[in-house]
Amino acid sequence: MSTLPAASLFLSIIFLLPRLDKVSAAGRTIPTRGTCNNTCGTIPVMFPFGTGFGCGHPYFARYVKCNAGTLQFSTGTGIYTVSSIDYPASTIVVADPLMSTCSSMQNSGSFSLDRMSPFTLTGSNIFVLLGCSTTSPVFDPSEDLCDTGSGSRVCSGLYSCKGVNGIGLPQNAPTSTCCVYDSLMGIGSGYSLDLPKLQCSSYTSIYEFGDEGDPMKWKFGISLQYNDSYYTTACKDCETSGGLCGFAGLDESFSCICRDGVNTTTNCFGHGYTWSGAWEPKIQTKTIIGVFLLLWTWLLV
Repeated sequence: MSTLPAASLFLSIIFLLPRLDKVSAAGRTIPTRGTCNNTCGTIPVMFPFGTGFGCGHPYFARYVKCNAGTLQFSTGTGIYTVSSIDYPASTIVVADPLMSTCSSMQNSGSFSLDRMSPFTLTGSNIFVLLGCSTTSPVFDPSEDLCDTGSGSRVCSGLYSCKGVNGIGLPQNAPTSTCCVYDSLMGIGSGYSLDLPKLQCSSYTSIYEFGDEGDPMKWKFGISLQYNDSYYTTACKDCETSGGLCGFAGLDESFSCICRDGVNTTTNCFGHGYTWSGAWEPKIQTKTIIGVFLLLWTWLLV
């Protein structure tokens, strides 16, 4: 056999070899990298939450998303940062960037919870209205909307903060413009905190008192309880197999998202490593190397 035709045949086969590897997988869909992750920034993300569309439970995906490494909670009044998630307790804490704290007070926006959402306010929240007008409806004596007992100590603590200057009040100002908003207790979902209607400049929420006498050590944020009844046996089986629970299709049906990018309706056993070091690609690779060596030996003869 002449050297030129043999060389041409050799180069043609070498050119086709990468394509043979793809053809060997023609009977299956070559998986793509999944978009679901088990963390967002430093926060672990587990069902029912997800990091993007198709991840977690569809009901929760409307409210919680991962955006550039920040887990965010959305309502009709804005987008808030998720500070932490307590999975055993089924609670999350969200931070309103415009909400006042001891170190920084400013004019705030309103806050609301969708009545149909799977979230409710926990009983640990202490909502405080700051810089309210003396004609504010919260001070209507017939309504009894403010806690004037232990709540007065909370107001005194907040007004002792230097940050109170941010809402136009001097440090240690009289607490007559402050209200620990009692009407929040027991309302749960569907609540709307409308500051313009209440004639208040700002609000804050305290979900935990570290050292009650030092407002700098109070934990500010909004604690929400979420409905954990969506966790199913199918999702548990998916997670046991190394997958992440999600949804797919127009009907948003359950989908188990595997590490190789394949979505299944059951679990990821047999999928998790298929395209990252399992036997099938190795056989294909060994076959290609064998053919290459055989051709090279044939040309040298």
